[in-house]
Amino acid sequence: MAVRSRRALSGGNVEPGEDLDVALARELAEELDLDIDQAEGGDLMWVVDQRVTRPGPTPPPRKLHLIYRLHITPEVRATLAEVELDERPDGSHETGVIEWVDYRRTAELPIFPPVGAALAALPDPRAAVTDAALEAVTDDNYTWV
Repeated sequence: MAVRSRRALSGGNVEPGEDLDVALARELAEELDLDIDQAEGGDLMWVVDQRVTRPGPTPPPRKLHLIYRLHITPEVRATLAEVELDERPDGSHETGVIEWVDYRRTAELPIFPPVGAALAALPDPRAAVTDAALEAVTDDNYTWV
């Protein structure tokens, strides 16, 4: 599982009019330098409803996080990006370090969106998911760090 140094899953926004599968492929290419054809799977695992106030000047949007599962070989992983540049509102960039984490360790990590416990509870990385809706992220159960 790839997470950035601030413990956010790789991902991004769907552009207006963009199909979800196109957005997934674009974001993986932008953030990991991954050609989605090098991965196996791509099934939607979970949907997380975000209704939480974010720090900073950006108004808090309501978002649905779609969590997809892909499998890549160690050989492909060795070719992928190790850092990602995120643009800040002022035009500068924040460097995020990409860290690969065993899914069984994710319950103890402050990952956003908060899917770590559900991910770590899977009996194996290819296990079927029976309920795609995870608990909504709200101001009552999540605090930005």
